Amino acid sequence: MHLLVLTDLSRALREEERQAWQRLVRVLSHEINNSLAPIQSIAGSLRALIGRAPRPSDADEDLENGLGVIGARAESLSRFMRGYARMARLPAPVLAPVEVGAWVDRVVALEKRRPLRVRRGPDVTVRGDRDQLEQLLINLVGNAVDAAAETGGDVEISWQRGSETIELHVVDGGPGLPSTSNLFTPFFTTKPNGTGIGLVLSRQIAEAHGGTLMLENRPDTRGCVARLRLPL
Repeated sequence: MHLLVLTDLSRALREEERQAWQRLVRVLSHEINNSLAPIQSIAGSLRALIGRAPRPSDADEDLENGLGVIGARAESLSRFMRGYARMARLPAPVLAPVEVGAWVDRVVALEKRRPLRVRRGPDVTVRGDRDQLEQLLINLVGNAVDAAAETGGDVEISWQRGSETIELHVVDGGPGLPSTSNLFTPFFTTKPNGTGIGLVLSRQIAEAHGGTLMLENRPDTRGCVARLRLPL
């Protein structure tokens, strides 16, 4: 005898969708207000400065500094919105053979801030979108270098082949992750100038290729390891 239970999940799914939109609106509002509030405040101060008679001797310097802050906050907001648009419009990958060693070498050549150690794995080729995979690895390496710079630690990239997958590791000697709960939450970031887009976009790219992306603290020492797994 079999017991079959039918449940209408449409209401629960609508509630999940509503909560997702609420979270998105809260984050967007937070980021936009973080830029608009100082812009509004400084613009008011500059307007008051221009209206003063006689103008203070350092008025030009104050004007230049204030306009510089406004420009910087406007650029930060623009960068944030560009990142969001990039995440929201990720196209389907155009698959072609990608040789893993050459892929890693191209990304390593772009990183000039710190030397990177590459522990080379076997010669292996995956089918993927070269541009998207490079963007994914650029994000992971950039995060690792940022973390390692805080402690003077190293960054190592390695890969190994399984029976049906390849697993690529980006390991850093940084301070490690205080929490892993918000790593893939859109717009969540602990960096002063971060957008909170990079890891979310990276995981989207990995999953669009049938793979996975995980970040965790190293079990033996301080630092973090990013594990990217792609099908062969």
